[in-house]
Amino acid sequence: MKTQYLLSILCSSALSIGSLAHAQTPANYPNKPVKMVVGFAPGGAADYVARNISDAMGKSLGQSIIVENKAGAGSSIAAEAVSKATPDGYTILIASPSSISVNPALNAKLGYTPKDLFPVTKITTSPLVVAANPNAGLNSLTELVAKAKKAPGTINYATSGNGSAPHLGAALFAQIAGIEMTHIPFRGGAPAVQSVVAGDTQITFGTPPSVLPMIQAGRLKGLGVSTKERSGLVPGIPGSAEAGFPDYAIEFWYGIFLPNGTPPAVVKKIFDAAQFAMSQASVKTALAREGTDVDVSKSPEQFAAFLNEDSKFWVKLVKSAGVKLD
Repeated sequence: MKTQYLLSILCSSALSIGSLAHAQTPANYPNKPVKMVVGFAPGGAADYVARNISDAMGKSLGQSIIVENKAGAGSSIAAEAVSKATPDGYTILIASPSSISVNPALNAKLGYTPKDLFPVTKITTSPLVVAANPNAGLNSLTELVAKAKKAPGTINYATSGNGSAPHLGAALFAQIAGIEMTHIPFRGGAPAVQSVVAGDTQITFGTPPSVLPMIQAGRLKGLGVSTKERSGLVPGIPGSAEAGFPDYAIEFWYGIFLPNGTPPAVVKKIFDAAQFAMSQASVKTALAREGTDVDVSKSPEQFAAFLNEDSKFWVKLVKSAGVKLD
C-alpha cells in the first residue's frame, strides 16, 4: 500500500475526530437496520467476529445489525462496496490488513483506496494457526519444512484468499524457512479449511475460528502458531520459537470502518456501540473460545495512528516475500 494512503486517513480522521465532541447526532439515527459487511465467506474468522458482536452493537444502537457476506478478491470486493456506500452510518465494514494495506499494495487497479474508508476502531487480534491434513504425514513445522525442501513446490497450502493475512503469513514463513510451497486461495477461511480436511490441499495457514474446531475434532493436525511463545488462545500447539523458527512472528487484526465522509457524530455512535459490544462478557468468552482476543482502540484517532504504522509491516512483507496475485 502506498504510505500516503494511510497519511490521508490520518488527516481525515484528525479533522473528523476533532469535531466529535461538538457534532450533533442526526436525531433519528439509526432509524432502520444497519448492514455489517464481511469480505469473506460464512464460517471464517471475519464472519465469526461479525456475528458475535452484531447483536451487542445492535443493542447499543437500538437497531438490528444484519451481517452480509461479500466474499472474493481477498476481501477487496467488500471494501470497495462499503467505500462507495452512502456515508450515513448504515453500512459498516469489518476489515483486516487485507483490505487496508495488502490489497492496495498488490493491485494498483483496485476500485477504492484506503482513504475512502474511515477507521473507527480495532476490535480483535489473533495469531495464525498452521494445520495439516492428518494423512499428510506432517506432525510439526520442522517436518513440513523438511518435506518442502525435499520436493519444492509440491506442498499445497490453502488460505482465505489472495492478499489475506493467512496468505501473507504463509509467505513470511516460507521466506524465513527457505522453502517453496504452492498457494491455493479460496473465498474465505471455511472453504480453505474444508479443502485440507478433504485432502485436496495438504496444509492451511488459517485463523483460529476457522481452524481450531477442526483440530479439536481430530480432522486437522495443529503444527504451530504464529506467535513466538505458545498462545493461551490456541492451547496445545507450539509457538514458533518452540517449533524451531524463532524469527517467525505475525498476528492479524479486525477493525470497523465506515465510508469516508460519515458524519462525526454517527462515527461516535458506532464507536461507542463497538466499545459496548467488546466489553460484554458473553462476547469476550465467545471470541476467546475460538482463539480470538478482544483488542479495542481508545479512539478512532488511535486506530488511525496504529494503521499508519501497521501498514508499513504489511507493505514491506508484500515486497520482501515477493507476494503476487495468483
